Parts: sequence; C-alpha cells; structure tokens
Amino acid sequence: MRVYVVDNGGQWTHREWRVLKYLDVETEIIPNTTPLSELSGVHGLVLSGGAPRVGLDASQMGRNFEYISEAPFPILGICAGHQFMALMLGGDAKPAKVPEFGKAELMVDDEDDLFRGIPKTFEVWESHNDEVTKLPPKFTLLAHSKNCAIQAMKSSEKPLYGVQFHPEVEHTQHGYEIFKNFLKVCGIGNDRCRGARAGDQD
Repeated sequence: MRVYVVDNGGQWTHREWRVLKYLDVETEIIPNTTPLSELSGVHGLVLSGGAPRVGLDASQMGRNFEYISEAPFPILGICAGHQFMALMLGGDAKPAKVPEFGKAELMVDDEDDLFRGIPKTFEVWESHNDEVTKLPPKFTLLAHSKNCAIQAMKSSEKPLYGVQFHPEVEHTQHGYEIFKNFLKVCGIGNDRCRGARAGDQD
C-alpha cells in the first residue's frame, strides 16, 4: 500500500514521510508538480505544509488542485495543504487574526474517522500565519482551537481531510493515531501498521 507525501516546501515534509515509514507504509516525497497520471498504484496522499502563504498567494501550490479535484483516493492536507484545499473548493483562507506558533489546545467537535479513539481535547503544534476562514461547501468542521475556528475539516462527499496543526511533529499529542486513522481511510488497517505511541516521533 502506498501513501505519498506531496512536497509544498514545508519545513516538516520529511517528518510526514518518516511517520509513514515508521508505520510500515510504502511512501515517497514527490514534487507538487508531479502529474496525477504518474501516481498509479497510490492509495492516498498527504499534502504537506509549505512556504507559500496560501492566504496571500496560492500560485506556488503546483498541481495540488489536480490531486484534490481528481484523485480517486483519500487526501490529507496539512497546514498549507489544508488551507489550499479549502480555498480551491469554495471556502476561504486568509491571514490569521492571531497567527499561531507553538502549542495550542485542540478541541474536537466531530471525531469522524480522523479523530476516532482520540481524546476530545489535546495539545497540538501550530506554525501558521494564514488559516481557513470559511469552510468549503459540503465540508464538516472537525476541530477548533481558541484562536483558530477551523483546525480540522472533512468533505461529506469525498475522503478529503484537512488539518491546520502539524500531527507529524513530536509536540503534537496523538499524532501517530491521527495518521493511523487516515491510513484506515486509505484501506490500511492496524494490522499493517506498527504500534506507536504519541510522542514517539524523533
């Protein structure tokens, strides 16, 4: 089973790859200019965070819209990937009123698949100047924080997920569980994933 990481220039793209490798998933980091037609045999994508300020200029996000609109498999957008997903599907992303850097308390509004089996409140790591300010049509709010109303979302029509925080870094509690829940959506069950505890990332 293959889940690739799309490189949008994020500082922690390699960590997303490492988490997937640790969970025994076949994975690669691919440029965001890779055509969807070259991703045969892929069962899911992680859209990394990135250097582009999506709230100001989304032009550096390569083929992310092609993946989001046309891919037949699940997609998890992280930070800039989350913002771009919202912006391209009819929502909005703008400079945050309160940019977040460091720890924040996440409050789960709807566990859906992504937060299944995870506490309703836990610490996450933030690193963003922009944020999703309006959900796209037919998306559900999954989580929020004190300063960010849309920390996580999901499409009600396709397996598209977005998170503003960074589940791949060790400062986020239950980060591995979030990735494992996404892998279940991709058809990769617990029997395919190595056991891991939140905070085990290094």
